Amino acid sequence: MRILVTGGSGYIGSHTTLQLVASGHEVVIADNFSRSKPSVIGRLDSLSGASIEHHVIDLTDREETDRLFAQGAFDAVIHFAGLKAVGESVALPLEYYSNNLGSTLSLLTAMRANGVKKLVFSSSATVYGEHAPVPMQEGFPTSANNPYGWTKVMQEQILRDVAAAHPEMRIALLRYFNPVGAHQSGMIGEDPQGVPNNLMPLLAQIAVGRRDLLRLYGKDYNTPDGTARRDYLHVEDLAAGHIAALDRLEKTEESVSTWNLGTGTPTSVLEMVSAFAEASGREIPIVDAPRRPGDIADSYADPAKAQAELGWVASRTIHDMCTDTWRWQSQNPDGFPDA
Repeated sequence: MRILVTGGSGYIGSHTTLQLVASGHEVVIADNFSRSKPSVIGRLDSLSGASIEHHVIDLTDREETDRLFAQGAFDAVIHFAGLKAVGESVALPLEYYSNNLGSTLSLLTAMRANGVKKLVFSSSATVYGEHAPVPMQEGFPTSANNPYGWTKVMQEQILRDVAAAHPEMRIALLRYFNPVGAHQSGMIGEDPQGVPNNLMPLLAQIAVGRRDLLRLYGKDYNTPDGTARRDYLHVEDLAAGHIAALDRLEKTEESVSTWNLGTGTPTSVLEMVSAFAEASGREIPIVDAPRRPGDIADSYADPAKAQAELGWVASRTIHDMCTDTWRWQSQNPDGFPDA
């Protein structure tokens, strides 16, 4: 298929693009590089052995998006593009609602106008809110406690409403847990702007010397070692989940399908610190800090539905995640080059 990948130069989008090309699909990337760097494209070309078509475009611009689709002849869309920092969303709610909802509305309008009926959407476990029991299951009610999370809840609802009005649509909602790791080549990986919001890139930047220490937000959670636990998922396993979902859309009669993508196994902050220190051979200095508002003790998936319906299983270990992250960060201490 000829597939449009929005946000295809980003962390998850870039890894998924490589797997799509390896699976025989023709990929077109649409990205405005607001949270990524153009140098990613050259690395994707090198790793894939292909010259991947890409367009610098802001998807909130409906005219530009319409032109892209009118010329594109796409068979399906995988929609990664969007702002995703929880803390930033609290400070900049209007920007988050405008960008995340606006780009999805523009995209759906162009899809409808050009007869594109398949969409894989990048959602998040944040839609389960802060009071969901674990393991989290797809049938749980959705909620959020920050603007970023609400944009995901709202986008899911928009997609359900569109599918209800147009039952010929085939939409996959993929709820990610905590993507980490990097491509085995060390050529692409996570390159967050500013201070990372997530644990793994913080550990990588501390190990490579870009940051001094890790602030441990809370040691009094009701978990075995007192630190919060999360479901960490290798980005290569996550990318494979998108290929499996795309294949499923070719066969299903359901207009909208929802799948968790996670391992189902939680790892605590201290366990991840220990694993990364071992993989990198570097010490990770820690200083205790109070809990952050909204943080919960446990968040991990029930991945049984994805296993049963997609035949998808996350196979890579915490050791793999740490080793691959360190290879990427040690080879690219400052992340991707600007040009």
